[in-house]
Amino acid sequence: MLPRCSVSQLAAKFAFFPPDPPTYGLRKDGGENGRLVATGIPRDPAMDVLVLDTKTGNKIVAFYLKNPYARLTMLYSHGNAADLGQLYDLFVQLKINLRVNLMGYDYSGYGASTGKASEYNTYADIEAVYQCLETEYGVSQEDLIVYGQSVGSGPTLHLAARLPRLRGVVLHSAILSGLRVLCNMNITFCFDIYKNVNKIQKVKCPVLVIHGTEDDIVNWFHGNGLWKLAREPYEPLWIKGGGHCNLELYPDYIRHLCRFVQEMESITTASRLRKIRQGFQHSAKTSNNSTTHKNSQRSCRLSCWWPKCPTANGGNGQVHPWSRV
Repeated sequence: MLPRCSVSQLAAKFAFFPPDPPTYGLRKDGGENGRLVATGIPRDPAMDVLVLDTKTGNKIVAFYLKNPYARLTMLYSHGNAADLGQLYDLFVQLKINLRVNLMGYDYSGYGASTGKASEYNTYADIEAVYQCLETEYGVSQEDLIVYGQSVGSGPTLHLAARLPRLRGVVLHSAILSGLRVLCNMNITFCFDIYKNVNKIQKVKCPVLVIHGTEDDIVNWFHGNGLWKLAREPYEPLWIKGGGHCNLELYPDYIRHLCRFVQEMESITTASRLRKIRQGFQHSAKTSNNSTTHKNSQRSCRLSCWWPKCPTANGGNGQVHPWSRV
């Protein structure tokens, strides 16, 4: 039997596919002391190009797109087969249509970021980006929506589970965990990666889940499972016929997302604090059942099967690769 670390490393190899070569580059505009700009994408005076240091010693690239009419900021974590150059056009559309400031970043080993992609590095990456939003742009967690697409749901929920006063979370084609992408399981192994199935229950703000019913990479049951586990689930968006990488093309995507952001804008600090207190009370009431729940998890038997979406025949009984997650 393989040691746990080897299995975890093997799972990680299937999880990250940075574009090679990267779709953009960096240069200083006007010499060494000039403004940092990205090459390979349109010149944008409303975008800051940043290089941030992480606690693991890597330097990661981030784009901060400013909207003068924004009340909230969105922190976007992308999937495993894209970089910032490919996402720039989407970021501009989200900034305009959602009326938000938007911060996107490349994981270690992606785009012009240094280092190597790994689960732990993505956690360090998003922590560095959040610290930058706090210190450089004055963004508090109360005014922040975190957005995770596919593998990006891992770092997104890692951060969201640690910030009790976040305004909201968006999970787009998200995963329950890494190994569950390959095989549906009733238990979580310690060597699994991105254990979102556990972290979602620690998130104390509204969670919007968006998933395509015909997603053949991350089956619809991942999104449905996360939505059911959320403490404060928002009305989900199941895009009929939607796949893994094309949900942005459906009109319902931007329409539903706009409604979510508008409702998050209307939430007052007082109402958020009231809900947080109610959540603490709920946790206290259910703590007595934790032992029983843990025992039931231990007794679960491992089963490998690929369920179908009950509404639109999502899934086809096959084990799917990690590509484009």
